[in-house]
Amino acid sequence: MRMGYAPLFQNLGKPIPDREVYTQELRLAELAEPLGFDSVWSVEHHFTDYTMVPDVTQFLSYMAGKTSRVQLGSMVIVLPWHDPVRVAEEIAMLDNLSGGRMILGIGRGLGRVEFDGFRVPMGESRDRFVESAQMILEGLEVGYVELEGEFTQQPRREIRPAPFQSFRGRTFAAAVSPESMPIMAKLGVGLLVVPQKPWETVKEDFEIYHRVWGETYGATSQPPAPMCGGFFFVDESADRAEEMAYRYIGRYYHSVMEHYEMTAGHLETMKGYEYYSRMRSYIEKRTPDGAAADFVRLMPWGTPDQLIEKIEFIHETIGAQGMMGHFAYAGMPYDEAERSLRLFVDKVMPEVQRIGTESGALMVG
Repeated sequence: MRMGYAPLFQNLGKPIPDREVYTQELRLAELAEPLGFDSVWSVEHHFTDYTMVPDVTQFLSYMAGKTSRVQLGSMVIVLPWHDPVRVAEEIAMLDNLSGGRMILGIGRGLGRVEFDGFRVPMGESRDRFVESAQMILEGLEVGYVELEGEFTQQPRREIRPAPFQSFRGRTFAAAVSPESMPIMAKLGVGLLVVPQKPWETVKEDFEIYHRVWGETYGATSQPPAPMCGGFFFVDESADRAEEMAYRYIGRYYHSVMEHYEMTAGHLETMKGYEYYSRMRSYIEKRTPDGAAADFVRLMPWGTPDQLIEKIEFIHETIGAQGMMGHFAYAGMPYDEAERSLRLFVDKVMPEVQRIGTESGALMVG
């Protein structure tokens, strides 16, 4: 399996200046290549302290200049918030700048504060995502964009700098709801998983995805093996690892519930978000602390041996070809995050990078 590093740039409650967050996060991100990570990833969000990378390709371009080997992944670019022409250009430019090191991740977004801030109707997100994705992905293959769609009327224009290699096999989409699985399969993209629900349920979603992929591209065609994100914490003490995981990963999930307004009720009537409408009743039943604890239990934390076991389980369950790890989040002191990161590199990552090699698992890049 490949192992990626994914800085989060959180500043919950703004206890320190945003500039200090950037100083510390960039310092750790710049360790990724010398420490032996295979890739660096970034997550797009806007307007709040939830995460503070409003321009994923700009951050990855910075990392391209700081590195020579690691791949550069978007986790994700939220297509309904962007002009798809500009997205296609930015992707092509980053791939040219980095010598072909980009892994493209796309999604449709969930935060009402972000949709409202960009003046985009949230109920149109699924249709906007599909339309944009089709134009961008086709454009990156043929070298020009062109579309007469519901939301975009785009005359034919060349993408410059021109894409110089295919993005097929290195494009992934975030998909949480079962309804998204057929869409991603028909688009011909791999799945980017952030654990949020029981793994047995994830496996059921994957069955839908693989069935539709086979119907679309033929029974012998295989989609890219999925990528999987996660919140990591490692310590030699199992008790301390558990205490820190529930404190900081749990606090992170509280920030998820706040940023996405999971209990506000608006998702219950929002077109395209039918799956998420269940979240309110789930959180009310489990309580916010209980929901956070459920999230923590899905994540790879513990002693080095426990992490290896958990990552092996994820690989065996969904066939993941790689993981992207968040190590600094929810106000965790940066020296603590770095200590966990370095222990992971010393004791866990060599074993993780051996997982799947005997089975010939498909690898990006």
